[in-house]
Amino acid sequence: MRETKMKKAISMSKLLPVVILTMASLFTATAHASAPGITGPTFNLSAAPAYLTQPDGQAVYSWGYGCNGAPSGFAPAAIPSTSTFCNVMQVPGPTLIVTEGTTVTVILTNNLPAAAGNTSILFPGFNVTSPAGSGVAGLLTREAVHNGTVTYTFVASSPGTRAYYSGTQGDLQVEMGMYGAIIVLPATIPTACTTGLAAANRTAEAHWGESDYRLAAAAYNNVHACYDREYLFQFSEMDPRIHTQALAQVTAAGSCVAGAAGCSLNVLTEPYHPGYFMINGRSMPDDMDPNYAFQYPHQPYNGNPHMHPGEQVLLRVIGQGRWQHPFHEHGNHVRILARDGNLILSPTTTVGPNTPLAGPLLFTTTTTPGLAFDGIFYWTGKGLNWDAYGHNPTSADPNAKLSCIPDANGYNTGAPTAINYFEWCQDHNKPVQAAPFGDIPAGGPVTLPDANLFTNGAWYSGSPYLGPDATTRADGGTCTGVNTSTSCTTTGTTPPSGTIANSPSSEAGFAFMWHSHNEREITTNNIFPGGMLMMMLVDSREFVIDESN
Repeated sequence: MRETKMKKAISMSKLLPVVILTMASLFTATAHASAPGITGPTFNLSAAPAYLTQPDGQAVYSWGYGCNGAPSGFAPAAIPSTSTFCNVMQVPGPTLIVTEGTTVTVILTNNLPAAAGNTSILFPGFNVTSPAGSGVAGLLTREAVHNGTVTYTFVASSPGTRAYYSGTQGDLQVEMGMYGAIIVLPATIPTACTTGLAAANRTAEAHWGESDYRLAAAAYNNVHACYDREYLFQFSEMDPRIHTQALAQVTAAGSCVAGAAGCSLNVLTEPYHPGYFMINGRSMPDDMDPNYAFQYPHQPYNGNPHMHPGEQVLLRVIGQGRWQHPFHEHGNHVRILARDGNLILSPTTTVGPNTPLAGPLLFTTTTTPGLAFDGIFYWTGKGLNWDAYGHNPTSADPNAKLSCIPDANGYNTGAPTAINYFEWCQDHNKPVQAAPFGDIPAGGPVTLPDANLFTNGAWYSGSPYLGPDATTRADGGTCTGVNTSTSCTTTGTTPPSGTIANSPSSEAGFAFMWHSHNEREITTNNIFPGGMLMMMLVDSREFVIDESN
């Protein structure tokens, strides 16, 4: 088992890639994500040391921000408070969630080792002040001395996603894990984001029992910034040699007096050779375990996006650390809305909620250190040239008889409670194979590939269909129930391992691998797979996406 379960270091020489794949099947609990964080407007934070667990069994000495006492609250509101925590140190630091126009106060206590010296926080994009006598002067901002505090105050002047990070000896402290995110919600939400098609999408989710895990209905006061689901991803890397040096020097310094001769660190941060590449402080497969999982007491946030066809998925992405991370979101391009809280608008004489956006569609999103962007990911199945819902007119399954009435854009949006809500009607009833198990000349348009091609370890996509009975309907099995896979007799493919980590276990949807386009970054200390890699699972409507964990 992994160190996170056994609390025992495992030698890298004994770890093989196949072991990582096997370990991935150990956690089968629902493991979705949203953009969890804590609410203000006053945040009491601490800077402290702790150890971060990695999939290779290592526990890496790190520093980070955390909560100095219980926070004012957790968000989104749909997450039960019994499943949340905010320890004195975590990586990334707590996500700070506020509303536009709010006066924000952050009180930081320096609980780092004495030899680490002062620490601080920068909030780029905001006009930050500190009360008279708070902290001591630093190169970039006011700093907290060892066991001391410093207070920062600013007005959350504009909405969007931004980074915060240490402004003291950044080459060391940011590397050690001292960074986080602040999300500012718009004070005004466009009406279009709560009516019409946006309201129909919410009706569809509610019909199947899904709570609303959004922080707001729009990322900005703009009709093009509406969204149905959101995720926050912070990309970073670690050079374990730097962390090992820091631990050795802190240990050697012992209980020295801060500021005294010899009570300091001289950690070499160059040359830089990172070995760990993380999404929200975790590497694959750990990032697909639940938010606030007990085995990651200092890494509470995961990276496991889910969606339904037709949903607007807001991606909040921040490049933390020192490297630029080219990240590829399979399945569609990402429409960039804004960078560092600045909407990218088309040239126009007037600026308002209806101003067209001008952000690019990106095949690969680039995350420059310290830079944040907000983007929209969208997937409907349009243009596949087969029925993505596995409809088969000859099947006995009632789900195969669903109708598809196109709207002005060709989608089935008039039936929010139907399984195939938002289906691209042009492909309705179009089989992927007219003759199951045949090849393209036997009826096409495509041939089902081997089941091994639809797996990533224990995460299995089943077939290129949505819905619990999709594989059965596709290969000619029989189903007699509605919205159930237990009443089906299937002759179709099954996962090669016979064990999957999908939840529900009968899930058969589209699984898109999202990963760094730098091959080095999808390893964990030179072991593949790992690093900056996760799965976007496009689920049929009857699969409830539970983002409470």
